[in-house]
Amino acid sequence: MSDDLLVRCCAPTLAGIKTGSLFSCPFEDREELLREIRRLNRAFSPRGLYLIPLRCGEGKALLYLFRPAELRRDLSGAAARQILAEAGYTSEGTGRCVQCLRERLSRGGDFPHEIGLFLSYPAEDVRGFIDNHARNCKLAGPWKVYGDVEQAKRTFEKYRKCTASYCRSLRAGLSLAQLTVAI
Repeated sequence: MSDDLLVRCCAPTLAGIKTGSLFSCPFEDREELLREIRRLNRAFSPRGLYLIPLRCGEGKALLYLFRPAELRRDLSGAAARQILAEAGYTSEGTGRCVQCLRERLSRGGDFPHEIGLFLSYPAEDVRGFIDNHARNCKLAGPWKVYGDVEQAKRTFEKYRKCTASYCRSLRAGLSLAQLTVAI
């Protein structure tokens, strides 16, 4: 997996302004992919980040880079807990919630809409997406907005600027380690 892929898909998470990022990663050898994930986790974990495969298929893995401490905060709100409970999550523990998400993804079928809670989407927007069956949003960007449009616009722009800046910095020679903020 290239540093370029990680930066393009995960810059706001690397920068510490987003809890988690989800991205697809092609691979030829599953064991080599898992070795690469372990190598990256040795570099990421001192900075408060963790990379896990949520699903591996033929030649493509769905990977999740996240900050467990921030995810714990994001999932602790009443609205988030309610959405998770309705989706069948039986534990409030962060690790168990991630494992439940992994299990839901491995079963196939509909993509679990509560995944937005794991990606720093406001609970109000995740609820709106679920209740409206992905229709009738006020704004579409990195996620569909059903609540505070102005705040979402500011967040979208912050993510866009961060990604552009990180891509420029990587091209200028900064390493992935130098771009990863410790929190």
